[in-house]
Amino acid sequence: MKLVIRQDVDVAEMMARDLQRMERSHTRAILTVARDLKGAWRSEIVEGGLGNRVGNSVRSESYPKGDNSLNAAAMVWTRAPEIVAAHDQGTTIRSSSGVWLAIPLEAAGSGRFGRRMTPLDFERRTGQRLRFVYRQNRRSALLVLDDARLTKRGQARRKGGRRRKDGVLTGAQTVPVFLLVPQVKLRKRTDLIPTAEAVTDRIPGLLANWLEG
Repeated sequence: MKLVIRQDVDVAEMMARDLQRMERSHTRAILTVARDLKGAWRSEIVEGGLGNRVGNSVRSESYPKGDNSLNAAAMVWTRAPEIVAAHDQGTTIRSSSGVWLAIPLEAAGSGRFGRRMTPLDFERRTGQRLRFVYRQNRRSALLVLDDARLTKRGQARRKGGRRRKDGVLTGAQTVPVFLLVPQVKLRKRTDLIPTAEAVTDRIPGLLANWLEG
């Protein structure tokens, strides 16, 4: 390597400009990779069938904010780590009580802010008690709502009206609201680690291109 120093060149200024250039290049590479990784993870999660809500839970943050640095870094994460990890690994989910895992059926509707309905949430919302139905020779059971009707949205609600002399409520039906199972095996829907490795492997190339340019 040949180093030439000219008297008409301010070496300190030149080095300062080069340092600023490297800081910009490094920061730009980190920001680009973080943006691309966030987009790649969101797309993979949505295409895996987990929906836009879970896909949009993927966020990114860069450091330092609003400044260039050779120590620039970025973090990409999800606000729904349990859901994403379960479908990325193909986890078996069991009831926390060790008995039954309640899976809401269409008749259960959805909870607040689109969350999955639980039996307790359903009873609080409707003011109605669910009845446990054991299915003999089956590895599952049901929670049903008696004296019920289905709304236009297919959700179970209490049936109004008068009862006949024999105690039967005209037009009422027993509606399954929750399926109870001992465990659920989630199939693997995403493969996020290889995606992250493929995106971050681009950093050296991005740095080289921008430094040369």
